[in-house]
Amino acid sequence: ADAVKKFNYEPRLIRGVERTVVACIGDERSHHTLESLVVFPQVESVTPIQKKYKLVSREYQAHDSVLDVAGRKIGGGTFHVVAGPCSVESASQTIETAKAVKSYGATLFRGGAFKPRTSPYDFQGLGREGLELLQQARAATGLPIVTEVLSPQDVEMVAACADVLQIGARNAQNVPLLAAAAASGKVILLKRGVSGLVDEWLLAAEYICLHGNTKVILCERGIRTFEHACRNTLDLSAVAVAKQETHLPVFVDPSHAAGRADMVIPLARAAVAVGADGLLVEVHPDPATALSDGGQQLTPKQFGQLMAEIRPLVEVMGRQMGEA
Repeated sequence: ADAVKKFNYEPRLIRGVERTVVACIGDERSHHTLESLVVFPQVESVTPIQKKYKLVSREYQAHDSVLDVAGRKIGGGTFHVVAGPCSVESASQTIETAKAVKSYGATLFRGGAFKPRTSPYDFQGLGREGLELLQQARAATGLPIVTEVLSPQDVEMVAACADVLQIGARNAQNVPLLAAAAASGKVILLKRGVSGLVDEWLLAAEYICLHGNTKVILCERGIRTFEHACRNTLDLSAVAVAKQETHLPVFVDPSHAAGRADMVIPLARAAVAVGADGLLVEVHPDPATALSDGGQQLTPKQFGQLMAEIRPLVEVMGRQMGEA
């Protein structure tokens, strides 16, 4: 109890038959963490009672956040599909894909100009040229742009083109990037880390909110497990937890979870059923020639099938398909 007082917490003792619990009342944001008290021999464990994420929690805001992306309302009962190629490769490929996905009902266009690849020898994206191609696609279709930013110094350049900044799985806990992206004022689509806990995912969103930007979309994209049947294991329980714990919109990326085109549609259906607010789907006019992730990208025709199959499920879930 004396050690607790030294950390400026108020100790309250709960005496049991076999053990005594010391409840510590205080705010960790302005005081020393109590977890270090576990070094005392008489302390069995230190267990936080309150969740560390505050601003993203339902306790802070009970109702769902509704975000505005170029006039499109994200969250609050509307279901949106973001679609486009893994990588922007050429003007014809980009604009052709944007027109195709819009025709089937996509409401936002995704495409990678900067690509974080596992191997340094894989295609890394067109960079600034890719951003210009995305702007051409938006001009041709009117679809808002979702694209990934990899480093704090690129945020200003990417934000000048994009309507939504994507923080990818590899950067899910890159605090300087989270802060820089938040400062842009743009809507942030935050993917879950490939081995990230749900708490870590939500705390990454908390970093963004704490830097003054509460316009965050959470995106589950599969986690790394012992299973190799798919590229990653789509964790739909995490979507349910995120919807229960937070007021933020939650999207699902079945393409990166599956890693194979034939599994994308079933996973997309499941995402709708579990309560997701939208999908992030990869589409390419000719996946066999794609410079990255060709195996998981749908053809425009397959994307049309996906949209046809999810529409009745969206309605059953009491949601409304977003309009382009």
